[in-house]
Amino acid sequence: MAYWLMKSEPDAYSIEDLRRDRTEVWDGVRNYQARNFIASMAIGDKAFFYHSNTKPPGIVGLMEVVEINVVDPTQFDRESKYYDPKSLREKPRWHTVTVGYLETFKSVISLDELRKTFSPEELWVVRQGNRLSVMPVDDMVAEKLLHKIQAA
Repeated sequence: MAYWLMKSEPDAYSIEDLRRDRTEVWDGVRNYQARNFIASMAIGDKAFFYHSNTKPPGIVGLMEVVEINVVDPTQFDRESKYYDPKSLREKPRWHTVTVGYLETFKSVISLDELRKTFSPEELWVVRQGNRLSVMPVDDMVAEKLLHKIQAA
C-alpha cells in the first residue's frame, strides 16, 4: 500500500462532497507527472485529501483508491474545462482512479503546520512553487501525519 496527497479546491469538490457521495472518479487531472502518479496507484492505496485555494489550505481527510485505470470522462466532454480534443474514445489520453471516503479529520492540518513539520524533500506539497494536484507521500511522513491526526 502506498500513500498519496490529492488536492481539490473545496468549491469544486470537497471532503464533504466525497463523504456524501462515498466514492468519486478523480477527474480533471491534466498534468503529465500527476497523471503518471495516478497510473502507478493500486487498489487499497490511501490518499490524504487536501483542500487547496482556500483559507487555510491543508489536509482535511483520508480516502482510499477503490478502482484504477478509469477513463477520465471529462476529456470527451466539450463543455468541460478538462476537454481534450486530441483524446479519442478508442484511445483515451487521460486515465484516473475512483476514490472512496474514509474519514474527515477533526481539524485541518494547515499548510503552515505542514511547513513547520516537514521539509520540502519530505513532503512535496510544502515545496515552493509546487502545483501538482497528485503527489506521493513517503510512508514515514504518512505515519507522522496519521499520528498527528490521532493525537488531535
